[in-house]
Amino acid sequence: MQALRTALALVSLLLLWGCNRGPTAIQTAELNSRFTEDQPAISGDGEVVAFITNRNGSAQLAVYDLERKQFLDVSAINASGNLIATPSLSRTGRYIVYMVNDQGRPAIALYDQAIEQVEIVSRQYRSWVRNPQISPDGRYITFETARRGQWDVEILDRGPNVEPDLADGTVIDP
Repeated sequence: MQALRTALALVSLLLLWGCNRGPTAIQTAELNSRFTEDQPAISGDGEVVAFITNRNGSAQLAVYDLERKQFLDVSAINASGNLIATPSLSRTGRYIVYMVNDQGRPAIALYDQAIEQVEIVSRQYRSWVRNPQISPDGRYITFETARRGQWDVEILDRGPNVEPDLADGTVIDP
């Protein structure tokens, strides 16, 4: 009887510990897991894939290097705890656009892996936005907006001074 009580206490303790775990980095190096993974996007060069996963109990963006077979650290994206959805990658995956909840409204965020910085790029749009896609070079972002009371396509030009996402060794013509 004492052994049964001890076993039940141990199981209860493990269950409580599992419920109280906070967000953590993705631990497994496997691309797929027993948890839900959806909304995949692949970089233009086919070397990086991004997707939404709930491996740690809440929706997080995961970025996986297919050549090295390991997850990349994108903790700056997941640090906010905001809902994240519909990722899109530039040519090498340097730039990632995705949907977030910004002050209670859907917004488009841009993450630059080279400088590990997140920027909300849709603040000037007062209407609802959805389904962002980034161009291979990272300069343009297309998305849908309900600005005119219906879903329309918008194109956001980040400007000529944006450092383009180019494959190593690519020659840039002046």
